[in-house]
Amino acid sequence: MNIQNKINIGIIGGSGYTGKELLKILSSHPFVDRIDIYAQSSAGDSILNIFPELTGSMDDIQIKSINNLDYSADLYFTALPHGETLNYIPHLIAEGKKVIDIGGDYRLSSSALYKKWYGFEHTSYELLKTKVYGLADVLKDSDYNSDLIANPGCYPTATLIPLIPIVESFSEEIISISTVAYSGVSGAGKSIKPGLMLSEMYGNVKAYNLNKHRHEPEINQVLQNTGLGNKPYSFSTHLLPITTGIYSTTTIHLENALSQNEVDEVIKQKYSLAPFVRIRKTPPEIKWMLGTNFCDIHASIGPKRIILASAIDNLIKGAAGQAVQNMNRLYGLDQTTGLLPSKQTLQLFLEETGK
Repeated sequence: MNIQNKINIGIIGGSGYTGKELLKILSSHPFVDRIDIYAQSSAGDSILNIFPELTGSMDDIQIKSINNLDYSADLYFTALPHGETLNYIPHLIAEGKKVIDIGGDYRLSSSALYKKWYGFEHTSYELLKTKVYGLADVLKDSDYNSDLIANPGCYPTATLIPLIPIVESFSEEIISISTVAYSGVSGAGKSIKPGLMLSEMYGNVKAYNLNKHRHEPEINQVLQNTGLGNKPYSFSTHLLPITTGIYSTTTIHLENALSQNEVDEVIKQKYSLAPFVRIRKTPPEIKWMLGTNFCDIHASIGPKRIILASAIDNLIKGAAGQAVQNMNRLYGLDQTTGLLPSKQTLQLFLEETGK
């Protein structure tokens, strides 16, 4: 599909790690025209002063105050702390704007869950019913029927992509599911936290937010909608002494044994048209994914057991990259636009490197 005009973009909260990755992608996107950035503490500063590594790859942009939002863009990406986007998204939708929320304020479908897991009252619960949960590799084109896309969390993205086809096809065989996942420290954002300092995390691994991680109800919600029912699911998270990356290992206990071919076939069929899901013959490694929008997955079959392994870049596939993938799909563009090099660029690279 060809869109008539290029897209004017507004980014609300664009000076964090996710904002930087979003800018890197959007600055070279062929269908993006103007980019406005809004923030609080960094308002008035220039984006290249905050991210000097972007010099040469994009024009400098003066950061505007979030208090002076002018509704002049076509599409807004919001990347704010939990609860803050509630002050802006309802107004953006009322103004007829499209919004992709990279935060967590619209991922859940129940306002009661926000009180329990996030600790605040949700003030625009009506949008929870009409938003699209943007797990981009799973959705059909017809699913993009809302102006509000809730970009999934990083852990749910890595966990749900390999798990959904198994639950869809074999839910009656499933006894229980358990996920153990690991993240680099960039997932906690740029604010200074003593427990995330290099001196604390170097050479260290630790579990955190056990039984209270906010991504757990998000994963549960999707699994319920996929057909898991009331079968037990557990989710535990760990920090790795690395900056970027998510690794997820999910164990599924079964009533009866399944063959490797049965499991491989349903995953292959599910993602045959998904350009960013790569099915690996061996468990993936985080370093394969860094700097990309890919999710690599692998299924290993044991006696009445399936173990799924997956890996993503938490700032790209788990945030900015998937957000742009959702933008592409929302506007009817090829979903790889701006996220993969052109065939000509890739061919030139392969020729120059002899690969």
